[in-house]
Amino acid sequence: MTLVKFNNGLKSNTNPFFTDVFESFLNDSFISDKLVTRVPAVNIAENDGEFHIELAVPGLKKEDFKISLDKNVLSISAEKKSENNEETKKYSKREYSYNSFVRSFTLPETADYSKIEADYTDGILKLTVAKREEAKFQSREIAIK
Repeated sequence: MTLVKFNNGLKSNTNPFFTDVFESFLNDSFISDKLVTRVPAVNIAENDGEFHIELAVPGLKKEDFKISLDKNVLSISAEKKSENNEETKKYSKREYSYNSFVRSFTLPETADYSKIEADYTDGILKLTVAKREEAKFQSREIAIK
């Protein structure tokens, strides 16, 4: 049996400078923020009467969101464009920023598609999806004969 060793995060022996340059470039926070696709974190919870979906989306306005329902697929999307202009004596500097995302959720058959509510406060988009009456858990005592 042969034991194969892998270079697990250790620098290569070929050219340490070459590895250091790429490592510092790829670990730079500015570059890595631009390379990472930003999809908001989601919490999904359920109780007896409804489903709760929460998305962490700070920095947006209510007008930036679009929530749609197609059959049993609930889609949440947002799009934000911003433009900053800074003008000085001999030059002008422009910075454009464009952020967007789409999250889709397949709702179960127990969901009441006509009773979906959304609220956006403090950077959290909260959706409440009611359950159908027949899907709600009903407890009762069963008598023994």
